[in-house]
Amino acid sequence: MKKPKIKNFKSKDYNYLFNTETGFFARWGKTEEDDPTYSPFGPEILDIEISTICNGIGSGPCTWCYKSNTGIGQNMSFEKFKTIFHKIPKTLTQIAFGIGDIDSNPDFFKIMDYCRNNDYNYVIPNVTINGFNLTDEYADRLAELCGAVSVSMYSPKDICYDAVKKLTDRGMKQVNIHRLVAHETFSECREVMDDSMHDPRLSDLNAIVFLTLKPVGDRNKFVKLGTEKYKELIDYAFKNNVRVGFDSCSAPMFLNAVKDREDYKSLEQMSEPCESYLFSFYINVEGKTTPCSFLEKSNYKEIDVATCEDFLKDIWNAKPIQEFRDNLLKTNSENNMLPCRSCPEFDIY
Repeated sequence: MKKPKIKNFKSKDYNYLFNTETGFFARWGKTEEDDPTYSPFGPEILDIEISTICNGIGSGPCTWCYKSNTGIGQNMSFEKFKTIFHKIPKTLTQIAFGIGDIDSNPDFFKIMDYCRNNDYNYVIPNVTINGFNLTDEYADRLAELCGAVSVSMYSPKDICYDAVKKLTDRGMKQVNIHRLVAHETFSECREVMDDSMHDPRLSDLNAIVFLTLKPVGDRNKFVKLGTEKYKELIDYAFKNNVRVGFDSCSAPMFLNAVKDREDYKSLEQMSEPCESYLFSFYINVEGKTTPCSFLEKSNYKEIDVATCEDFLKDIWNAKPIQEFRDNLLKTNSENNMLPCRSCPEFDIY
């Protein structure tokens, strides 16, 4: 079937336009100036874990892994993915796949191919990889199927940089580096920005995406960076014209870092704070949802998506999800410096 370049959703109070080739996305309400607080028709983005198997990048599992993953874990089967996929309303535009080792789930590429080639809904698959064992064959398949690929940066950095080059050499435009921001990684965050300006392997890199540390994971002993040092990173990026991005968790801290800039309004418009159960939806490898992957072992009730009969009634509008949504929409920092939709669970700033 012919695949659309532009995907639209229209209603009285909630609308969007999504370019399936470039990734451009715009959302509005009754007017173009109106910003809906959430999607009443279902999620726009699905964050789905299809494997918990990860051996790290050759020297063993990462000490800071918030999932505490090892080489022994679970995979989501293709059949289970299909069941879940057909439960989600057609508001869905993209899926961000969570996977450890790129070869951990034998159905990985079959699952991504199904996103683009099914009769139910045309969805763009994206994935974050660790860069280890990225063969030419795997790179070919990622470039063929994915809208965007992010490569997590660990030590040695050459694994990440070589993976970026493999993907951009295949014509991919949306290739990013994910760099965890913490007190222990500050120098590496500066280093990757410097490398992006000089290392030819990163000449076609889209952006460096900074991810804030969350206090989750049995092995994670890192310390949060703090707002002043974070602002130093962002100021350095702007000064040197380095393309940077951030996860939704980081949006309030980013906006705080740029609040005195003349272009603040445009930066604010492009920033999306926490969107859990507002516009995005997380599902773990077992097919169960919590607000996000960082809250799996929290007090939030897990709800089985695969067995629901009516997604909007049984899940999207279920009481536990509505309660989280309402709480998120009214969160704010004590000093009123950070905007609403700041993380309601973790002190990450």
